Amino acid sequence: MRQRTWVLVAAAVFAVLQLANVTGRATPDTRNYVSYALGLSGADKRAAAAATIDHYCGSRASIAHRRQDVDVVRFHRPDPAPRVRAECREREWRKVEPRLRAGQTGGHTVPFTSERFMRIFEARPGYPLFLVPFVTVFGVTWGVWAAGVVVTVLGGVLVFLVLRTLAVPAPLAPAGQVLYYVLPCGATAMRPMTEGLLLALTLAAVWGCALVLRGRRERAGLALVGGSLLALFAVKHSQALFLGLCLAGAGAAIALRRRRRGRAAGRGVCAVAVTGLAAAAGTLLLARLLHYPSASESVQDLLTDHFARPDRERPWREFLQLQGRFWVEWLRRQLWEPLFVAALAAGVWGALRRPAFGGFLIAAAGTGFLTQAGHPDITIWGERLIVLAWLLPVLGVPLLLEGLVRSRVALPAQGHPDRVHSMR
Repeated sequence: MRQRTWVLVAAAVFAVLQLANVTGRATPDTRNYVSYALGLSGADKRAAAAATIDHYCGSRASIAHRRQDVDVVRFHRPDPAPRVRAECREREWRKVEPRLRAGQTGGHTVPFTSERFMRIFEARPGYPLFLVPFVTVFGVTWGVWAAGVVVTVLGGVLVFLVLRTLAVPAPLAPAGQVLYYVLPCGATAMRPMTEGLLLALTLAAVWGCALVLRGRRERAGLALVGGSLLALFAVKHSQALFLGLCLAGAGAAIALRRRRRGRAAGRGVCAVAVTGLAAAAGTLLLARLLHYPSASESVQDLLTDHFARPDRERPWREFLQLQGRFWVEWLRRQLWEPLFVAALAAGVWGALRRPAFGGFLIAAAGTGFLTQAGHPDITIWGERLIVLAWLLPVLGVPLLLEGLVRSRVALPAQGHPDRVHSMR
């Protein structure tokens, strides 16, 4: 079967499997993104609030129903979904109604919390814009689900394209796509939050790096890197900053390594590094011009439980103390169940088989650790903040298996040898 057929089959199977969970994925942050999207589609604040609350509370009710169905003590009791939905609606309207009456209607989002906290989401128009056509055509419930399927399938296809650009043996490129779906990348990308777009856009930038290193279509590759960084600014500008800095650092390290070995640094590598550095500088400048919440404001948000408590007098000192304790506990939990650590090790091993590309891949995956470091909260559901680090095993494991597949399966040569050498 042709590889493109496998890509379509894998994407279709993944989409069908997601029908098992059309509802039940919403988080508190989902309310802000959905209401933002409804506002962009033309709904007024009260209509956006009603539709968003119905979606969010429907999700809470669905979860309550599923949990009771398998509760060994309460499974025979009446369905709790109607009660949970009603209580949730009453609770949400009790928070929103007074703010609407007080005139807190200036932003795009419905005022579920204080204006200070909502400013964080006002600075992230990218994901709501992505949602608009889906919620307009399919309604909120099916539109949010369809948007999740599309962005997750896109991420898997981008994994396939990256691996094919690297000329890995035929069976491994679709395998990378499947890894993306079955590892936490797939489940996290399906949540109605920004992570799906962050993963897809980061993968697009990695694909651009692969195209540049291939030695052909360098302009297209650089355009892909720059466009992805620009789009990331709209989705979550901190990721644009992190990825820009990491790509710049990786490019500089690759160029230095090549010079030490008596080779030219490579115009493409330097161009990626300059693009990343320019994107990082542009992100800082544009965020300042647009008066986006600062790093200090983000730290206060973390330490005050979303501004529910008074501001901390020495936030950075407390933040650094929390960092140390967080990573000790995080490492303890990883050693307890070392799947993630083992997957990262395999990914690094595979990435280093292509040192040039591997450097950019490790840099992109490293943004997951930077994002987690910016929010050292061990209670965050599903460790979603560090999910970008899973791109390392998703792409690195197929690269690790490349030698084994080539030695056991007679495969035709793919690409010119000089192009393969340019990846190293």
